Amino acid sequence: MARYEAIEDIMKSIDDELIVCNIGFPSRELYEIDDRDENFYMIGSMGLASSIGLGLALARPDKDIVVIDGDGSLLMNMGSLVTIFAANPSNLTWIVIDNGAYGSTGNQDTYAQLIDLVEIAKSVGFKNSYDFKDIDLKEIIASEDASFIVYNTESGNSKAPIIDLTPIEIKKRFMDALKL
Repeated sequence: MARYEAIEDIMKSIDDELIVCNIGFPSRELYEIDDRDENFYMIGSMGLASSIGLGLALARPDKDIVVIDGDGSLLMNMGSLVTIFAANPSNLTWIVIDNGAYGSTGNQDTYAQLIDLVEIAKSVGFKNSYDFKDIDLKEIIASEDASFIVYNTESGNSKAPIIDLTPIEIKKRFMDALKL
């Protein structure tokens, strides 16, 4: 399965949740699959989707937050695992699409191929740490603890078009959706 298909699968379980999506191709793919005001497309901040998602989850406990991240980005900000575990916002679901590659920078291999990200999250203390194939995503989003999910895919990028919104437009429409 390709990352594009994984994002399609994820979006089948999304209703009014706020989405923070990893930089580059994942954001482009989400934009093509299901563009909506409640999607925040990362531009140029590799490794920080989870941190932005945490900030949103803490600021808006009334909204469910879903982070769509990549293994390369997680590896660039491993400290976010401990920080999110410690804060444990029940409204945060962090999905890492593990394709074993830095997809947006040329598909170089990541070290995620050598480790088990689900086991790492469990070892940090995440009660809800799963392989995507073993769960009902809607049920996990509704759970009482922060959740960490790994979705394994093949490496490679789709031909999704460039997002035709400026970073300022992305921010404004997302903030409008938040009613800020």
